[in-house]
Amino acid sequence: MSTQLAILDRADTAAAVLSPVRRRILRALGEPGSATTVGQAIGLPRQKVNYHLRTLEEAGLVEHVEDRRKGNCTERIVKATATHYLISPSVLGALGDTPTQRADALSSDHLAAVSARTISEVAELRRRAAEAGKRLPTFSLETAVRFATPGDHAAFMEDLSNHVAALIARYHDESESEGRWFRLALGSHPALKAVPREEEEDDDE
Repeated sequence: MSTQLAILDRADTAAAVLSPVRRRILRALGEPGSATTVGQAIGLPRQKVNYHLRTLEEAGLVEHVEDRRKGNCTERIVKATATHYLISPSVLGALGDTPTQRADALSSDHLAAVSARTISEVAELRRRAAEAGKRLPTFSLETAVRFATPGDHAAFMEDLSNHVAALIARYHDESESEGRWFRLALGSHPALKAVPREEEEDDDE
């Protein structure tokens, strides 16, 4: 089944997309195609494309769509299972970082570790939800803010922390047997470049 984003959480699957040639093949398979049509699109012999297609299909990155007659031959039509891919930090196993409760909240190491854990856990939760035929209840909010001074930035962080703590105190309830734990992760970092005003306005809508 095709999806927009696939989170790759197995080492063999992640390794399959590290090849530049296979990434070109996946891009060419945004629409169903055969080894012949892909080869023509990226300038590679059909036999070489077929070799890579077998690897990609074994890794679950390409799926069979149909068999199509072309003259005296039958072409195998396949399609990429996603349009974009993300490698989960869980692929690294014990080498992957895990955030700790006592970590410095202002540390970029901690922010990266929290982000990595989010990706790893969401990947596993997506897999479980798909197997159960259920929708995964998630929420994300992204925006940009420009601070006039470092003092304003510090004050914002303190206000945000206080508001979140108040909301948690208001809604946290461990008494209900049907309740469910949710993990909330908040983080911020300097923007790599200025955020266009129209993008800020889109976030507000």
